[in-house]
Parts: sequence; C-alpha cells; structure tokens
Amino acid sequence: MGVSVARNEMSRDGRSEESDSRLRRRLNRRIRDAVGLTQDPPPRCEDPQLSYMPVDGVARLVHGDLSTMIIGGLGSLFLQMLHPHAMAGVAQHSRYQNDALGRLLQTANFIGHTTYGTSTQAYLDIERVLAVHEAVRGVADDGAPYYANDPHLLAWVHACEASMFLAAYQRYGRVALSDADADTYVAEMSRLARDLGAEDPPSTVRQLWAQIDGFGPELRLSADGEEARSFVADGFVQGTMQKLAHRLFVQASYDLMPDWARTQLGVSPSRRWRAHLLRPATRLLCAFVRRFVPPTERVPVGV
Repeated sequence: MGVSVARNEMSRDGRSEESDSRLRRRLNRRIRDAVGLTQDPPPRCEDPQLSYMPVDGVARLVHGDLSTMIIGGLGSLFLQMLHPHAMAGVAQHSRYQNDALGRLLQTANFIGHTTYGTSTQAYLDIERVLAVHEAVRGVADDGAPYYANDPHLLAWVHACEASMFLAAYQRYGRVALSDADADTYVAEMSRLARDLGAEDPPSTVRQLWAQIDGFGPELRLSADGEEARSFVADGFVQGTMQKLAHRLFVQASYDLMPDWARTQLGVSPSRRWRAHLLRPATRLLCAFVRRFVPPTERVPVGV
C-alpha cells in the first residue's frame, strides 16, 4: 500500500515537472518572439584565445540579461534620437517602421556575436555593419551633411548604447556591480567602439558620461526624432500583455536618462511616480522575464 502511494506521488511529481518544463519553454519562446528574437542565440565561445570579448568579463554578464537589455536598448534608442544627424540617417535610409522587430533581431545578433562569439565572427559582423553604413549619407534638416561611418557619430551611438545598457543593469540587474565592474564594462566595450571606428572610445564610466555631456550643443529633437520617439514609445508589439510590458519598459528606459535628455525628448514623468511605482513594478517584470529566460552566468576569473 505504502509503495503504491509513493509511486503515485512520484508519478504526479514527474507529470508536474514535465508540465512546468513545457510552460517554461513556451513562455521562453513567447517572450523572445515578442522582442524579435526569433532565432536561437549564437553559440558561445568559451576559449579565451578565440573569444572577442573576455569570457569572464562584465559585458557577458550585462548583455546576458534580456530584461535589462530591453530597457537599456530602448533607452539607447531614445538617447540616439536626440542627435539630428544620427536620426536623419535612420529616417532617410531605414524602413524601421515597416520591420521594427527585424531590425531588433539584427541588432541582437550583432550584440550576441560581438559579446559571445569568436573574434572571427565579431570582425565579420563589424565589417558587415560598416559596409551597410557606407551608403548611409546625406543632408540633415539643418543643411549639414551626415555620414553613418563618421567617427564622431559612431562615438555618439556607442556612448548611448554603453551608457544605457550599463545603467539598466545597474538598476535592475540580478547581480550588483561594483564601480570597478562598471569601469571594466566600459573598457571592454571600448574595443568594439574602436574596431567600428568610433572617435576616442572611453574606458571608464566617468569618461563615458563626460563624452555624452560633450555632445550637448549638438543635441535636439528633430521632426524625424519626434516621429521615431512616438513610434517606439507607442509600441510595435502585439498582444495586450506584451503592450503593457512594453509601456512599462519604455517608462523605465526614460527613467535611466539624465534630466536634460528627458526634457529634450519631452518625457518627464514625476519623481514620485518613478520612485514609488515605476521602479518596483519594473523589478517585478524583470524577475518574471528572468524566470523564463534565465540570464547568463559570469564565468569566475581563472576558470
């Protein structure tokens, strides 16, 4: 009798675990699909001699958390929109409104290959990006010429991405980063900026924000930037729950930015809302995403 009961309980436990596993796989796929990640992640290179980024580095930790990368990615996009020349290139040479998720997938693949891939894979992706950018040139709304491979513009784009990815992880990431970790992240990312041709890549957090501040006189929200801001903020995902999550992530990305950037974008939520409602709600949503899309673990030094 006791043996029979035990077997039944084990059988129920087995079915429960199998059901839970199926649910996790289904939600993992739905979450990834909702943000355009319709392909499996690229294979990880764990050989320090072949890897583009350090296998025990901070970049692999920061870029391995999907929830904070969504927030940081949105923040980076909004910040980039404040440079009229960068925005002119997007508006005149991109069909981002027709295939937003496709563009996100391209960006995700680039980040994946340069973060977790071999140097060979990374350099192939870098050369591909530079080749595409070669044709992205024209005249902005202020009458000045722009060129996507201009080292100055590349520095702006890199600074937006590095600052927002790092800021999102520092606020909502699963692992606390020390000041030294944050500087290490910026230093690791400087190699990518340099290989892309960016001007004076920063190697510390202080240098990174000093570089962003230096762009101040060039920044404003152009008509193209305003249109892009509305498109990204209003959401391009399908489904009620996905749209609600997207809106929360958008607000969280605004919250990462300096006050001057939010003012120029025309998005300045109240401090009370940010501190007492937005951040706790965002932490809960990040925890939910991590439950079904687990973040990557940092490899211990020397392993």
